[in-house]
Amino acid sequence: MSKFAIIGGTGLTQLEGLTIRNAEMLDTPYGATSSAVLHGMYAGREVLFLARHGHPHRIAPHQVNYRANLWALRHAGADKVISVNAVGSIASDLETGHFCVPDQIIDYTWGREHTLFEGDLQHVTHVDFSYPYDANLRKRLSAAIAVHGYSCKYHGVYGCTQGPRLETVAEIKRMERDGCDIVGMTGMPEAALARELGLSYASLALVVNPAAGKSDGVITMAQIDAAIKTGMDKVKSILARVLTA
Repeated sequence: MSKFAIIGGTGLTQLEGLTIRNAEMLDTPYGATSSAVLHGMYAGREVLFLARHGHPHRIAPHQVNYRANLWALRHAGADKVISVNAVGSIASDLETGHFCVPDQIIDYTWGREHTLFEGDLQHVTHVDFSYPYDANLRKRLSAAIAVHGYSCKYHGVYGCTQGPRLETVAEIKRMERDGCDIVGMTGMPEAALARELGLSYASLALVVNPAAGKSDGVITMAQIDAAIKTGMDKVKSILARVLTA
């Protein structure tokens, strides 16, 4: 039977309603994970949960040990991973509080440990990454969102930046020309590592702010925090629906 893992991002360092059976700190070949892998029951189904930024939220996007996190989830038995991402909106049809289930990604990050295939290898390995998100898992997320009637863009391009700073107006204009619909800081190398490990992977992206230059004012953390607080209740209801569908 498939086992789901949920990677919680900003605003989701713990999963309310998760009945924890075990908290496992795994010794991985890539060092320590961001937090313990929690084994428990959620919405009546066995699930794994890991807080990407630690609990409490303390690890910056460029310092997350993505390799250790993904390796640990597979080692713990996961074969499907739902990544929860807080993002900014670039596309005009995405507003704060809306969701996006991206189908493509562009990587603007640098210097991150981004692959498992390096060092003293027996042979070089290349994985196909034409379609970075699992189609069936995206359909399940999309169906769950539709049942609840939440506003959502059911496809889109996630532009992943280095962080932790937010982007300049010029950078967002470039990303828009590149075709990006949303911008975040944690989509890569997480998605690529999941592919290397053979994990089905999809992103549930919650828009928490307009990207730089997409609103009249400056972006404030107070506005972002308010959007996260409101949106995370919706995120939890979507996750529960996916697990029980």
